[in-house]
Amino acid sequence: MGLMFFCWIASLLYQQICAAPRDHGFRERPLLEISKFWHISDLHIDPTYHITEDHTKVCYSSKGFPASDPGIFGDFMCDSPYELILSAFSYMKSVDLEPEFIIWTGDSPPHVPAEKLSTDTVINMISNMTLTIRQFFPQLPVYPALGNHDYWPQDQLPVNENDIYQAVARIWSPWLQPEALITLRKGGFYSQLIKPGLRLVSLNTNLYYGPNKVTVNMSDPAGQYEWLQDTLELSKQNMERVYVIAHVPVGYLPYAKNTTAMREGHNERLVNIFRNYSDIIQGQFYGHTHRDSMMVLLDRKGKPVNSIFVTPAVTPYRSFLEQYSNNPGVRMYLYNAQDYGLQDLWQFYLNLTEANQEEKPNWRLEYTMTKAFGITDIQPESLHELALKFEAPDSKEFQKYFTYFMVSYNDTVTCTEECKSIQVCSVHFLDHESYSECLQKVTGGDF
Repeated sequence: MGLMFFCWIASLLYQQICAAPRDHGFRERPLLEISKFWHISDLHIDPTYHITEDHTKVCYSSKGFPASDPGIFGDFMCDSPYELILSAFSYMKSVDLEPEFIIWTGDSPPHVPAEKLSTDTVINMISNMTLTIRQFFPQLPVYPALGNHDYWPQDQLPVNENDIYQAVARIWSPWLQPEALITLRKGGFYSQLIKPGLRLVSLNTNLYYGPNKVTVNMSDPAGQYEWLQDTLELSKQNMERVYVIAHVPVGYLPYAKNTTAMREGHNERLVNIFRNYSDIIQGQFYGHTHRDSMMVLLDRKGKPVNSIFVTPAVTPYRSFLEQYSNNPGVRMYLYNAQDYGLQDLWQFYLNLTEANQEEKPNWRLEYTMTKAFGITDIQPESLHELALKFEAPDSKEFQKYFTYFMVSYNDTVTCTEECKSIQVCSVHFLDHESYSECLQKVTGGDF
């Protein structure tokens, strides 16, 4: 029954994917050759997770707060049990949508106090997650980025060689070329030509993260800015297209007013670099927030020039202070095989409450972005038009977007007034000046 179900789902998805160019306004264009890749992020495995009558002792990651309703596949107060991670990879393998590669944007260790981990523990967790991915996808290239938890102590990623950078270079060497491993060992970042004319740039944006005390007052930690500009300039000269991946995203957080994900000065600098090379950057992909969100980078004249996506986490973890969480999610992108332009995204998820009740992981398609929002593709112009619709009072598009933001955790939760203002401004204003103007506009009651 299970195999028949997966085959049926795979057949449906294949039909819809192949039909997408005809169904979404491409009738006047040549039929696109569509390729696909997976995006996974924030696995956060918690090996201490176990079901016990004392809900304060279900997992170290709950930090003593009681688990809400623990089951086989986890709890919203805890990081991922291994069963949850296995279920995600098993589903990705079973639907068999013929991906060409996987991007993996970091964070293998759990949210636990520093004394519960060590350098060796962190290395072992990254190694175990890497081996698990390779067991499920032995022939598939995987391109990782380091997360702020992929170091010990967490957040304190340094600007020079260290045991963890060296370890991940060794662990990820089956996926990466020798020249990529050189910069990975030195600074935790790399670039690699992954298809003819397509370069992947994996940044270590943890160097710019506020809690990182090691890099305070450094203008160019690990020389990554200089390296990035040189890399993008060479790609431009070689007529390459670029995908940028990293853990901590650019822009302003969609759930915290006037707060950038990284230090504001570094955010400004990265936004400027991405604007300058927007003609070759075909997409940016991040994790870290655990939620599902998008951004549209505008140039200095307000023209949309880049599509940016933050994928939700596999872990369902939330802190005790957070109002809501997210269901576990994994994502697939569809892109034009000729110019690598992004065409669509398919978000898959696990209803954690249902999975625990039924004691089986019924992963399924949550939404297809073009179909859910009635847009042609996920190019910057389309996303910008969608973002403008969010501004309307009682916008149905925005409420749907916010439900997906939580990975369908709770569709009765609404986001109005300040909550909506913060969300809307974060979508298409990534620099300080334009974001501040947006907040002033919102405060003035314009939407």
